[in-house]
Amino acid sequence: MEATQIDLERLGLRSGQARSRQLTVAPRTPSIGSESYPVAGGDVEATIEVSRTTSGFALRLVAKTLLTGPCARCLEPVELPIRLAEREVDQPRSDDPELNSPYVEDGILDAGAWLSDALALAMPDKVLCRSDCAGLCPECGISLNDVDPAEHQHERPLDPRFAKLRELTEASESEPGDD
Repeated sequence: MEATQIDLERLGLRSGQARSRQLTVAPRTPSIGSESYPVAGGDVEATIEVSRTTSGFALRLVAKTLLTGPCARCLEPVELPIRLAEREVDQPRSDDPELNSPYVEDGILDAGAWLSDALALAMPDKVLCRSDCAGLCPECGISLNDVDPAEHQHERPLDPRFAKLRELTEASESEPGDD
């Protein structure tokens, strides 16, 4: 059995009793789209609280960590603090799927899988360096956070659909006129 797994029956808890376990867990790296946001330092210190109920267990996961990765708009490095306080219930004799934790199988809690899923669910839809991040200029790629938007302008490219019309206009302007 791995260090990230806890044999709930071996804790020897009677109904109403509880126990805490400190674990060091190396969770899967969460991602959004194709960008990965690894845990700073690789490991997370987590506390698992196990309470015995009359027909199973009530579980609580508490952890905090720092994820690192790129801003979704400007690609600058971002540190994303995450705090977790998750709960699960496992009542093995219940027919209600809500009372059967997917992280407990045969009395063994897989804390690593639980922490990995909790991190993924705690992440925002979009990781930003700041809420008003302006992103990158689509023309030149410069970070718009570092320039004055009023001064950062590009000439608008000519529409290629009007190229022939421009040729005709330029040709008629260059011909000597009939005065």
